[in-house]
Amino acid sequence: MHVHLVFVTKFRHKVFTDAHLTRMEEIMRSVCADFECELAEFNGEDNHVHLLVNFPPKV
Repeated sequence: MHVHLVFVTKFRHKVFTDAHLTRMEEIMRSVCADFECELAEFNGEDNHVHLLVNFPPKV
């Protein structure tokens, strides 16, 4: 199964820097590994983040 998640800041304020995005990707990869999922794609801008997660149906 594939899931596309989008996290958006309140009122689309521009708050994410490159350091934030890098750290968020590390955290999301760690969470996916804990759930036996695969973070297929991660990207973001200064006011939102996109994740494409592949996971087995058992999750």
